[in-house]
Amino acid sequence: MPVFTLSRRLSFPPPHLAIKEGLLAVGGDLSPERILLAYRNGIFPWYSKGEPILWWSPDPRLVLYPVELRISKSLRKVIKRNVFQITFDKAFDAVIQACADAKRSYGEGTWITEEMKAAYCELHRQGYAHSVEAWQDDKLVGGLYGIAIGRAFFGESMFSLASNASKVAFVTLVENLKRLKFALIDCQVRTEHLIRFGAREVPRKVFLDQVGKATDSSPFKTDSR
Repeated sequence: MPVFTLSRRLSFPPPHLAIKEGLLAVGGDLSPERILLAYRNGIFPWYSKGEPILWWSPDPRLVLYPVELRISKSLRKVIKRNVFQITFDKAFDAVIQACADAKRSYGEGTWITEEMKAAYCELHRQGYAHSVEAWQDDKLVGGLYGIAIGRAFFGESMFSLASNASKVAFVTLVENLKRLKFALIDCQVRTEHLIRFGAREVPRKVFLDQVGKATDSSPFKTDSR
């Protein structure tokens, strides 16, 4: 099955036409309108510096339903100790930069290019992209960011400079989304880290149906703990 080449026209091919590895299309741009259209259709950009923009829609899809969140006993103890102060949308630019700077265990360079950072910072200014920050002694030591459309949250990346910092930020986000009755959190592809929190793989067809319903809902709101 071929990989599609995008033009300036604001559209995507059907996600089920992606190749086995999940790659659907190449090209286009990172305008807010295109990125939001992509997420609403179960598609996301993921590429490295020097590559063209690559658009993906893997099958199966890793999803965490907020009501299915699992928290280990050891992490619950950390949360109860209030080791970190957790905030929402207080330092978006710093969070995405820290995610870009984070060292990856597999040794590859970051996929958060300068163009990606600029695009998601603009989406933050427009009210779609959100960050969760973990602070310790007034220092940013962990966090994550993603995009909220309706009652679906699309997770992008996280970082941690202190043990458990990103985990506590993530749990706080999920609990907040659960209170707001969000339907799902898109985790994109399988990682054992997120599986331990209760995420599970679902067929792309099921995911697309759920995203279609969830993104036609009320907007994201935040509170701090």
